[in-house]
Amino acid sequence: MHSDIQKSVYKDTISPLISAVFKGVSQVIFIENAFTGLLITIAIMFSSVSLGIIALLSSLIAVLIGRIGGANRTLINQGLLGYNSVLAGVAISLNLQGGTRFVIAMAGAVVAALFTCAIMQLMEHLNVPALTFPFIILTWFLLLASYRLGVFRLNPNLTPQDLSHLDLHFEGTMNWVEGTISGVGQVFFQDTFWSGILILIGIFWAGWKLGLYAVLGSVVAMLTAYFLGAEVSMLNSGLYGFNAVLTMLAVGVVFDAKSRFAPITGIIAAIVSVPVTASVTTWMMPYGLPTLTMPFVLSTWLFLAARKALPNI
Repeated sequence: MHSDIQKSVYKDTISPLISAVFKGVSQVIFIENAFTGLLITIAIMFSSVSLGIIALLSSLIAVLIGRIGGANRTLINQGLLGYNSVLAGVAISLNLQGGTRFVIAMAGAVVAALFTCAIMQLMEHLNVPALTFPFIILTWFLLLASYRLGVFRLNPNLTPQDLSHLDLHFEGTMNWVEGTISGVGQVFFQDTFWSGILILIGIFWAGWKLGLYAVLGSVVAMLTAYFLGAEVSMLNSGLYGFNAVLTMLAVGVVFDAKSRFAPITGIIAAIVSVPVTASVTTWMMPYGLPTLTMPFVLSTWLFLAARKALPNI
């Protein structure tokens, strides 16, 4: 009897909890797959064990908030309440410094889960996905708070820049393979080659089409940015690629992609995300803020909204 109770508890409570936590990680890139989430977590731990733990704890926080708050159990189990918390926890811990940044990151994960629920409710009437908008706004607000609140200590790499004295460096040697892989890895703030490879393996594990489109999105961004005259260092680091990867997957595969022209539309959306990335990056420079995934959100919303009037795209 005792053994049966233990099995029942594991099957009905613990197993779905673990699965939802890892799916919260994988849903960052539109994948509902616990093993993919595990591989991505390991990839993050390649660069920082503490960062991987923060990603998992952030997802766990979102799952628990969803369960305690009485959210739709399907949404919880699919990991759809967790991905913004994962991104917020990781981004805040990377862009702040000092011991308090971990506490702030966990608090940010809590607020991100609440914000996600609120935005999903608001967007439901428009039939437009929330995407990573909650994570972006929350992270920007917390980073800006560092200019007024001493507990928030901004990473010195985030320095406001005067656009009139902007110093750009266009020289350098292109590394197309590294840039393509980094474009995928940067979705999770990973700029190391092997982390990117492991993340890509996780995506292909969930489906070859998803993996192919992820690579295609990164390549499209690299080519577009290169011919538009982008800085080589940003290209090699994948900083033009990750927004295009997400945009390509969202428009070309995931959301209402029923038209035979959806893959082409996805490629066009990925191309559009490149100048949008350059624009948002410049827009954020005077405030010392990272671009995050705002170019992806803006580009995807544009094409998904247009698809409502033009269903064949």
